[in-house]
Amino acid sequence: MRTIFHIDANSAYLSWLAVDLLEKGHPVDVRKVPAVVAGDPANRHGIILAKSIPAKKAGVTTAMSIIEARRCCPGLIVLPTDYDLFLQCSEAMYEILCQYSDRIERYSVDECWLDYTDSIKLLGDPLMAAYEIKSRMHQELGFTVNVGVSCNKLLAKMGSEMQKPDRVHTLYPEEIPKKMWPLPVEELFFCGRQTAEKLTRLGINTIGELATTELSLLKSILKPVQGTLMHEYANGIDSSPVSSNGRLVQKGVGNATTIAYDVLCESEAFEVLLALAERVGYRLRKLKACAQVASVTIRNSDMYWYRHQCKLPCAIATTTEIYEAAKRLFSEMWHGEPVRQLGIHLGSLCLESRRQLSLIERPDAERLKMLDRTVDAIRHDFGKRSVMRGTFANTELDPLLGGVNDGNYLMMGGYSL
Repeated sequence: MRTIFHIDANSAYLSWLAVDLLEKGHPVDVRKVPAVVAGDPANRHGIILAKSIPAKKAGVTTAMSIIEARRCCPGLIVLPTDYDLFLQCSEAMYEILCQYSDRIERYSVDECWLDYTDSIKLLGDPLMAAYEIKSRMHQELGFTVNVGVSCNKLLAKMGSEMQKPDRVHTLYPEEIPKKMWPLPVEELFFCGRQTAEKLTRLGINTIGELATTELSLLKSILKPVQGTLMHEYANGIDSSPVSSNGRLVQKGVGNATTIAYDVLCESEAFEVLLALAERVGYRLRKLKACAQVASVTIRNSDMYWYRHQCKLPCAIATTTEIYEAAKRLFSEMWHGEPVRQLGIHLGSLCLESRRQLSLIERPDAERLKMLDRTVDAIRHDFGKRSVMRGTFANTELDPLLGGVNDGNYLMMGGYSL
């Protein structure tokens, strides 16, 4: 019999932001107060992506708009997303799991399946290992996870969805009647809203009732493939393997910024591009990647936008090289009209460790890499604006433009970091 774990970070986006804020000296753990993560806090109609337990108790739900959430909870703290941070936390979680198995399937940024079957002989009792994983996530990374333990992916997933947070749950076949069958049918994995509505209209309200419904009836209601799948899942049947899919793949890195005034000269546009290149380069190097395609986007004062891109002669990751490529692209396509928005995007990413060496690499490439590594390290330890280029010394231009949540949070509670 197989032994499968499902590891699910509790309120991942909110938890990861909370840990990051606490590390930066924030006086409040936002997981313990009414707080949410939203796609665009500046937009009152932005959607809630994650919520704290106090916010949930106040009636806030995922996918609710910010304006609705604030009606439920007037003192709500709204945090913007930080996808760079989320990827970093997901990678840290993955690194720990790799110490327990070489077969890990990432289902999303905050949850994985782990096949522990072959690890039992080496690492011992599955339940003890599950508790150890849960404990290490909390102690080493600062956030909590639920771990489901069973003999297949479905039951491990269903187990991890049980009482939260920071729990380990088993859900073996013999436990299905007691633990899984009493649950509402919509809580069954892969049972979407429309499927649940069809089933409840027929009086099938629980997973147990679905499990005992004639398969032929389900096939006629839900179509053969879906009906069979729902019937098997309700009975805890799942033979799918844990398919190792390695690390999260990010296809590109980009940032754009809307300028408060119309840019009319090339030198001003170049300053904006340099600030964007600083941010994009920093993100690219955090991924330990380099780019083989660069593009620049212009939106003019009439809100018409256009883009120019090129394949680079060799893969790049340094801020200087990104900036020079961006300047060249901008000069080739700009017609002199007022510019309201600029963006830089890098694509065709490859790992720095697998970067193909080039005979036409610039002679100072190694020096630029060392410079960026030093600046990145200082910014990591002391804040992203602790070091900036002299170009920005006597200007009001932000030296790292674009992106969200770079550590200078302005929150609903009045905290300014």
